[in-house]
Amino acid sequence: MENRVNVRKANKQDSGKLLELIGYKAEFDRSMKGFNGEISTNKGKIERTLFGDVPFAHALLLEVDGNVLGFALFHYRYSSFRGEPSIWLDDLLVVGRHRSKGYGAELMHALKIEAGKSLASHISWTASPYNTKAHNFYKKLGAEVERMDGQRPYFRWAMYD
Repeated sequence: MENRVNVRKANKQDSGKLLELIGYKAEFDRSMKGFNGEISTNKGKIERTLFGDVPFAHALLLEVDGNVLGFALFHYRYSSFRGEPSIWLDDLLVVGRHRSKGYGAELMHALKIEAGKSLASHISWTASPYNTKAHNFYKKLGAEVERMDGQRPYFRWAMYD
């Protein structure tokens, strides 16, 4: 039986699930030496900052057979010099044993659709220098390393040429 995959925008009722996913992302980032702090957000902060009158970021949730197995958290940026919006991808995660099944690509392609709706020129993000599997995944999607900060790559995925 084939899994039913759905990517949708998160809503206020998803705040608890987002908090859980952020916890998983923090654990993963610690394992990749990309984060060594403690999470200070909570469900209330997520409700206010992502689903309040002025959302500061947005999230896409990946569901497989109705179970949330991943997310992408992003926000919009604007370049006054270029006169173009872009997206900064802050977090991308597929939960543990569900990785390497194409779900990350599903999230990234859904994010690309969001970028197209907003006329964003590109999506940018960074990754741990130690997560070479992710680097290869991003390059396979068509993203390029725009610059390096020491060993840390900054990726750029153009929406159009």
